[in-house]
This record gives sequence, C-alpha cells and structure tokens, in this order.
Amino acid sequence: MEKLFKLNEHHTDVKTEVIAGVTTFMTMAYILAVHPNMLAEAGMDKGAVFTATALAAVIGTLCMALFANYPFVLAPGMGLNAYFAYTVVLQMGYPWQAALAAVFIEGVIFIILTWFNVREAIFNAIPMSMRHAISVGIGLFIAFIGLQNANLVIGSSTLLSLFSMKGYQKLHGGAGSFQDVGISVLLAVTGVLITGVFVAKKVKGNIMWGILTTWGLGIVCQLAGFYVPNPALGLNSLIPDFSGGIVVPGLAPIFGKLNFTAVPLADLAIIVFVLLFMDLFDTLGTLIGVSTKADMLDRDGKLPGIKGALMADAVATTAGAVLGTSTVTTFMESTSGISEGGRTGLTAVTAAILFGAALLVSPVFLAIPSFATAPALIMVGFYMMGSVVKIDFQDPGEGIPAFIGIGATSFFYSISEGIVMAVISYVVINVLSGKAREKKISVTMYILAGLFVLRYFLI
Repeated sequence: MEKLFKLNEHHTDVKTEVIAGVTTFMTMAYILAVHPNMLAEAGMDKGAVFTATALAAVIGTLCMALFANYPFVLAPGMGLNAYFAYTVVLQMGYPWQAALAAVFIEGVIFIILTWFNVREAIFNAIPMSMRHAISVGIGLFIAFIGLQNANLVIGSSTLLSLFSMKGYQKLHGGAGSFQDVGISVLLAVTGVLITGVFVAKKVKGNIMWGILTTWGLGIVCQLAGFYVPNPALGLNSLIPDFSGGIVVPGLAPIFGKLNFTAVPLADLAIIVFVLLFMDLFDTLGTLIGVSTKADMLDRDGKLPGIKGALMADAVATTAGAVLGTSTVTTFMESTSGISEGGRTGLTAVTAAILFGAALLVSPVFLAIPSFATAPALIMVGFYMMGSVVKIDFQDPGEGIPAFIGIGATSFFYSISEGIVMAVISYVVINVLSGKAREKKISVTMYILAGLFVLRYFLI
C-alpha cells in the first residue's frame, strides 16, 4: 500500500483512506439510480445501463488511482447524460447508438488533447462568465427534467402548468388516479423537502439519503395500499424483485452498439463539440475545486499530475461509450471523502470496489422509481445554480450573453443551443460595442462563433 499510494508522504493511513472511500461512494451512489432512469428515457435498456454505469465508474476511478494517485471518483456525469438523452436523442431525434458514437469520438479526442496538453489551453480560452452561465443553465435544465419526471410539471394550454389530476388525465386520455400518479407526485414533493432538510443539515450522502427516504415512503404506501403500481404509466412496483436470485443485468442490449453513420457530419461535429465543451469544463472545474479543498494545488495554483487525472477521465469516457453509457467525468462529491481525510488513490480504489459490489444488488437500484430520483435532480440543479453569483451582471458584455445562454438552455430544452447562443452573443455584443480588445476575446472564440452562425444557415 505504501509503495503504491505513498500514504506516509500524504500524511494518511489505510483506515482513513478506506473510510474516505466509503463516504465518497455513499454521496455518489445516487448516480446508480438516477442515470439508468435518464438513459431509459432515450430508449436504452435500464438494467444494461445500470451495469454499464457501475463498470464505467469502476474503470474510471481505478484509472484515477493508478494514473494520478488522487482520491477522486468518476462516474457518468450529470448534465452530460441529460444532453445525451434529452437533447441528442429526444430533441434532435437521433438514435442512442449514434449518441454513444459521439461520446466515443469525444473520448478519443480527449485522449489526444490530453496527451498533447491541449485541454488546459482550450479551457483558458473561454471567458469565466460563460463557464458559470453554462453551469447554471445545465442546473436549471436538470431540475426541469426532475420536475417532469415527477409529473410536478405537465403540459397545458399555457404550454406548462403545475400538476393536477384533471390536467394529467386530459393529457393521458383519462388514465391515472390518485392511487398511482397522484400519490407519486405527493411523494416527490415530500422527497424534495426531505432532501432539502438533509442538504441544509449537511448530512453526508444527503442526496442518496433523500432518494432512499422517498423510496422507503413509497414502499410503505404500496404495502398499505395507498400506492397501486400502474406499469402502463411507467409506475412500477417499488419492491425489489430478488425472485431470480442475485443476477447482474447483462450488457448485451447496449454493449458496442455505436452507430457512426446515423448523424449528418455537420450535426455530429456540433454534438461532439458540445460534449467536449461540457466535459472539459466539468472535469477541469471539478479537479480544481476538489484539489483546492484537499490543498493539493502548488504555489502557482496548478494541480501537479493533472495530466494523469485528465487521462483517466478521457480513457473512462471512451471505455464507457463502448460499454453503453454517456460521458464519464470526475464528481464534485469526491470532496466528501476528502473531508474525511482521503488524500491518495486508495480512497478511489475503495470507492471503485463498492461500485463493483453494487452490481450484486441491482434489483435494489432498479426498483427505485423516477419520483424518488426526481428530488435528486432538483437538488443537483440547486448546487449548480450557485455559479450564478459569479457572473458579473453589472457588465452587459458579460451578463447578457450569460443570461441568453442560461435562458436558451432551459427554454429551448437544449444544452447545445444554450452554449451556441452564449458564444455567438458574447462575440457579437462585445465586438459591436467596441469591447473586444478590452475583453481580450480569443481567436478560438471567434472561430467558434463563426462556425455556430454557419450552423444556423445550414439547418
């Protein structure tokens, strides 16, 4: 252990590292319930996605431990999975196999960019206000998905409205009752409040505990007869089915199902770029934030060995695409393990082992319903909204493009549209207002804006 992880050099020990790894896993385990539900919306097999999620987390986290010896844990990222399922597949209409191909291409490109130290240079070319705006926009987008999954928001004559039984039944041809959809909405609202309390009280693993508590209340309601499963509405039994014994769901429905020809080249380039863009800032931002908390940055504010950490992310994304899941990235929840004293790759190895062990209890995670994971999505949105205070709205050249990017992501139901419109508006507003030199707009930004404008002429 000492030779591999240099525990003494990092002023830690095996017990501390193991406890830190368990803590990080508990704060991240919600992804095993949330992620399969989201990708199932895109038509993918939920059980297979669960297995791919766990395996991708194991591969990425072990790579982090071996390449960089850092206590950071990886898994399919929130926001990135939303773009995969809700924008590329459901909005743009491309098959999930094509989305997996885009993720694979992104991973390969990131391996190349990381090898030649280009990722940091790209990161530095994008204005800070845009980075924060994209985070906020994605947060609202994810929260909106949570509201929809819980049926708290439904369609109406005003486009959207708060849930009501009459409104829901009107949309679904009279289907639905209080004992199925009605009680699930009530449980979702309760779950949001309970999770909010856990977050406010800074309970470790607050999101996961919120999911488990909401799910537990649902099971009690089902046993008492208040909740009646209605598979036709996507409301299944909440009780895990171990009748078939301990069986790991097979990967066959999604493994290696990459389709490189289903998307026109121009759109494929946009999809890959957005994935690159999101993953770039997600990973680098998380690495900087987590390493700052762990006091790992050097005197110049840089992270020693960042190349190994970025390579772990790139390799995991590429492998994840083959397994059948969306982009893998470093999780900010790694700070929970760091708070417990985790400082080396042994923390990551511990978390990876637990993700692997989770495969043996797949019926538990697969029985968790959307109304129980919806509060988690809403709370992730809350966390990501925090970046809004870092945007300088007093400067129109910064604030207006940020506002456009945030609004476009939510109102157009598209993360890519949010990024595209933020880039275009930033360049146009600052150039025409004579602020381009003051803002030091990079050549990269001009090129991106031009390409995005051209895209709108071509679609």
